[in-house]
Amino acid sequence: MPIAHVHSYGCQQNVSDGEKIKGMLALMGYGFSDSNAEADLVIYNTCAVRENAEDRVFGNVGALKHNKRRRKGMLIGLCGCMMQQEHIVQRLKKSFPYVDLIFGTHVVHRLPELLYQALSTKERVFETPDSDGVIAEHLPIRRDGTLKAWVPIMYGCNNFCTYCIVPYVRGRERSRTSQEILHEVSGLVSQGYKEITLLGQNVNSYGKGLEEEINFAGLLRKINGIEGDFRIRFMTSHPKDATPELIDTMAECEKVCHHLHLPVQSGSDRILTAMNRHYQREDYLKLVDYARSRIPDLALTSDIIVGFPGETREDFLKTMDLIQTVGYDSLFTFIYSKRVGTKAAVMDDPTPSEDKTKWLMELLEVQKKIGEDKLKEYVGKTLRILVDGPGKSGEDYVTGRTEQNFIVDLKGPADLIGNFVDVRITKALNWALLGELL
Repeated sequence: MPIAHVHSYGCQQNVSDGEKIKGMLALMGYGFSDSNAEADLVIYNTCAVRENAEDRVFGNVGALKHNKRRRKGMLIGLCGCMMQQEHIVQRLKKSFPYVDLIFGTHVVHRLPELLYQALSTKERVFETPDSDGVIAEHLPIRRDGTLKAWVPIMYGCNNFCTYCIVPYVRGRERSRTSQEILHEVSGLVSQGYKEITLLGQNVNSYGKGLEEEINFAGLLRKINGIEGDFRIRFMTSHPKDATPELIDTMAECEKVCHHLHLPVQSGSDRILTAMNRHYQREDYLKLVDYARSRIPDLALTSDIIVGFPGETREDFLKTMDLIQTVGYDSLFTFIYSKRVGTKAAVMDDPTPSEDKTKWLMELLEVQKKIGEDKLKEYVGKTLRILVDGPGKSGEDYVTGRTEQNFIVDLKGPADLIGNFVDVRITKALNWALLGELL
């Protein structure tokens, strides 16, 4: 049996694509290894959102040169978002001649055909068409776990935020039918999956362009109606399309987790306009206030970009003020990364990188204190968690997550893994909660 090593970089959508790649390879007769050392086929599913993600790919592909010299007949394939950028493909063609197969995000479903072409002709294969994208249903999937599953509900993006490469590499928004989604989720629940995460570049745009009359809130209600003991997560919500209807649905559907990831990116109206985000600070805060009024135990997380082109210290301080006003449970924070082909890439950017780094450290320090205080509020409360693995606090511990997505470690036997349990929180750490089984 030939052995394949598949590694996905970046977002959950990429991880989901990687599971489909492994599903197709399994049907083609491949086994799998977590190491590339003895693999007959290595596929890197790449991410283009930030420069450091691209740098890691180039570094890891460079290291494969020695593997290929040692293993006769070994194939190297690259796919994913990086492969939809012409300057990246040209660099690979010129500087990495030992890469055999390059294919883009719009032709993942054609992997068996493309791999057969590379194997049979012994020639390099490049397939990176520029497309608005397709939806290929009923692909085989080899999932990475047995408790939690990713379910894409739509692909692509129409927003064209000035810093973001996603619309250029993922194509336009296109939604799966609710029938296909419900069929997939029902199948997962019948197989014993306990947590379903719905994926989309902007899940709030779900339904646009479909013949059926449905939006994301309506889809959530349909999935919530599926029989079984499971919970529903989703990501990511664009604030401009997050509506009171969505919040009401989260509040009224018992299986939908009380966790909302709502990327704000900046607290400065001037920067939000430059980013083409289509909302202002006041709009965002009104939505947050409504969400917390309807869902008192809501956990709120967000993304922040520090050092967007033209951002001043005054703009940054407005972001700091927003963070303290909202009181996020946690943040994903990034220094702006220039992406070739986006509008922000040609904007003036006079702020030194050293200042951006200092601002980020300042922000992280403030958020650390906010996050720690938020966790302390749960001490003494009883929470329901899904136990999903061994704990980090000792050999006799297991770990799980609350519906707010907080990590909880507790003493308990390994046979708790895969079950929902009630836990009384006894202590807050700076990264997680400790609890005791009830």
